[in-house]
Amino acid sequence: MQTVDDPARGRPYAVMVGDANLDIAGIPFGPLHPPTPGPGRIHFKPGGVARNSAECLARLGADCRLLSVFGDDAHGRELIEHTRRAGVDVSASRRMTGMSSSCYLAVHGIDGEPALAVADVALLDSLTPDVLAQHRPLLRDAALIATTSSLPPESLAWLCGQSGQRTLFVDTVWSHRADNIRPWLAHVHTLKPNRREACQLSGLPFTSREHAPAIADWFHDAGVRQVVLSLGAYGLYYSNGQHAGWMDALPVDVVNANGAGDALMAGLAFGWLERMPFVETVRFALGCAALTLGCQENCHPGLAREAVDALLWRHAGAGHSSAASGQRPP
Repeated sequence: MQTVDDPARGRPYAVMVGDANLDIAGIPFGPLHPPTPGPGRIHFKPGGVARNSAECLARLGADCRLLSVFGDDAHGRELIEHTRRAGVDVSASRRMTGMSSSCYLAVHGIDGEPALAVADVALLDSLTPDVLAQHRPLLRDAALIATTSSLPPESLAWLCGQSGQRTLFVDTVWSHRADNIRPWLAHVHTLKPNRREACQLSGLPFTSREHAPAIADWFHDAGVRQVVLSLGAYGLYYSNGQHAGWMDALPVDVVNANGAGDALMAGLAFGWLERMPFVETVRFALGCAALTLGCQENCHPGLAREAVDALLWRHAGAGHSSAASGQRPP
């Protein structure tokens, strides 16, 4: 294993722990009719939920460190260099000798949403408790730690057990690994599941907006302080036990739906680091997601606090909606 070189350190920082991979996206020019190939475009771009969130957070102006594993190949070197150029401190990340980079292959529908995907992410299993333990000082001194339920169960357990007084954000990705976080919910400050993951963890129905408060309460009872139920084009439901409600997604022409949830998580983390009020943080995070939806990359290259603030100003008054609406989530 090789350690990526270490830049200078300074102000309070966040650590993103998790995956980094190459995304390969197939974007059709029209409806697909399998098995006949359809005309379109193939796009290669840096990806990975943790890596994307780290890049977005750095572009917003935060000091962000990425603790991940990269393949010891050309793709891994390009991913590291791109992430570093975006402003992320990658010194804690590792290149795994003799191992290929993780890859995520998706074919998108004309709505920008993935219609079919395959993830080759076995490399993430190399992010073991022993590897994490080598970075105890980094994690101990972090103002915020963010991770995903896609970590190997033993690594997620180690990280939650070591979080102590550190603020822990968790993005529940991959429904088949969402249950990994169940035993550790009491350690989670902010949880961002989608509808399927929220149902899976709580065991409660979520077929209309009226179900959201009960699901949020279930997570609060389990120890989670802030819950953000992400519902894509339907917006989100937020709750911290004092403030709760729906926010509609900002209107945007969707170019690429991949990365929007990662930008949302970055916005939530940035708002917490900047001591924004919770509701203001949620709206800011929605602005981060909206900007990202409008570009082909997983992280908008122009993402910055000023750009998000300008977008929110243009849509001032939009976003909030009644928690009593009976509109069905996707």
